[in-house]
This record gives sequence, C-alpha cells and structure tokens, in this order.
Amino acid sequence: MSDFEAQLRAASLRVTRPRLAVLAALRDHPHVGTDAVIALVRADHPTISHQAVYDVLRVLTDAGLVRRIQPAGATARYESRVADNHHHVVCRSCGVIADVDCAVGHAPCLTAPVDHGFVVDEAEVVYWGTCPDCATARTPQRSASSEGSS
Repeated sequence: MSDFEAQLRAASLRVTRPRLAVLAALRDHPHVGTDAVIALVRADHPTISHQAVYDVLRVLTDAGLVRRIQPAGATARYESRVADNHHHVVCRSCGVIADVDCAVGHAPCLTAPVDHGFVVDEAEVVYWGTCPDCATARTPQRSASSEGSS
C-alpha cells in the first residue's frame, strides 16, 4: 500500500485514481493553484475531469490531507504539508510561495498578547518580500562596455 493510499484510508476516504493523482501532484509541486493542479493531473491522467479535481481538492482539504492557503491578493494555493505548524513567505513580484518553519516549533508558535477569551491553537503568519530570482532580476547588471570605460 502506498503512503497516499494509507493517508486516504486513515481519513476514512476511498482510494480513487483522482485522489491519488492530486496528492502526487501536490507532493511534487507544493503551493500551486487549482489550474496548475488540473494541468498536472491531466498530464498523466487525461480522462480525469476538471470537476473531479475541484471535488478532490475540496474533499482532501476538508479531511485535513491538503491545506488551502490564500495570501492576500492571490488565488488559492494548495499544499500537502499538513503534519506540522509552518508558515509561508510570498514574493511580492512573482507570487512564488515557500515554506517557513515555525519559530517555536509547536502550535500556535506565537502567543497573542490579548486572546479575548479564545483558546488559540494556531497562528498563521505570511511573510512578504522578494524572492532571490526577482531580487537578481532587479539588480542592475553592469555591461561589459561600461566596465572598460573610466
């Protein structure tokens, strides 16, 4: 039995080809949107419909096997890293998302100064910045002709 099959069974879900395909796509391509998941799944399984992928994403999210994240101003993205408390860093230029481990290591990892009587069990933090590729692209490159003239 594969890890994906075990995860589905542990969540009391039937093991189906669309569910296995979506889990594989998210394992190999974290932080992708619905359209990308559809394209990834259909590349290997062209008979799986768009609607099936939407339904599988909803079921897997509801079951806690997939996490849906939606940074401000961005479309929803999905990831299969759900077994820990982690956060995300988002590039303001290209929108790429990367995982950032929790600063403390256990949920909620941050303590609210005032909790208003809530029992806080999770803190969601999104860091914003510029990814290395975009930072490099923004750095003015000196041309060979300007290096020789002075």
